[in-house]
Amino acid sequence: MEITVALFLWLFLLAFTCEFIDASMGMGYGTILSPVLIIMGFDPVIAVPAILLSQAFGGFTASFFHHQFNNVSFKRNSDDLKIVFVIVGFGIIAVIAAVFISVNISKTFLKTYIGILVIIMGIVLLLNRTFTFSWRKMVAIGILSSFNKAMSGGGFGPVVTGGQIISGQKPKQAVGVTTLAEAPICIVAFLTYLIVRTIKEVDVPILEMPASEFFSMLFSPQLFQWELLMALLLGSIIVAPFAAFTTKLTKNNLRYIAGTIIIVLGVWTLYKTFCI
Repeated sequence: MEITVALFLWLFLLAFTCEFIDASMGMGYGTILSPVLIIMGFDPVIAVPAILLSQAFGGFTASFFHHQFNNVSFKRNSDDLKIVFVIVGFGIIAVIAAVFISVNISKTFLKTYIGILVIIMGIVLLLNRTFTFSWRKMVAIGILSSFNKAMSGGGFGPVVTGGQIISGQKPKQAVGVTTLAEAPICIVAFLTYLIVRTIKEVDVPILEMPASEFFSMLFSPQLFQWELLMALLLGSIIVAPFAAFTTKLTKNNLRYIAGTIIIVLGVWTLYKTFCI
């Protein structure tokens, strides 16, 4: 799909808006952006890598400002940073595992499960129910959310943010932790996606290919569109400080805002599964 200057600006504004929601509330970038790009006519093979990489860079940038605005503490040995390491560490294992078993699971079943799970989490948040914090719960949240992400492209932010809040983490800290934790997960998913797609395209054993030819194919126009990536990158990075500052200004109603958004995303997931 050819990207004109006008379309480039629209893509920039779209990424700007989606990353603002995601970085300020801890969810929404991929869940909103992915179906919108597909509706606009972009091939999912092209759209998915751009979404993953732009979300990673936007997440790293927003995390820096979340720390600067004291929404969360990523200082060495801080509990928030430890939660990030737990979610990312077990999450990467879940991402890799999901790649191998994805062919044996119905996508419709999985998306239905994610939608229902997210809606239940949103309802629990609105009911103001909180449970005791434990590291086991953080491990479970990391595995569950990353598995969802690798299998269906969504379901990470709502599960991680909502799960942390329900488990006793403060809402602002939960948003900051989710924003940072999702970035490396997106990078792993991005690299896995490109490598797997490249392997499928070649007719010779991958280890026998010249390295220059392999990397040339890895970032070929058939799999990668630089104009789309640049538009999404600029939008997601530029909005990062504004999103983090919005989280800082948000008072005690963040839990209820997050709960409402989570329910909407859950309903949207079910709608996409059965009606689109």
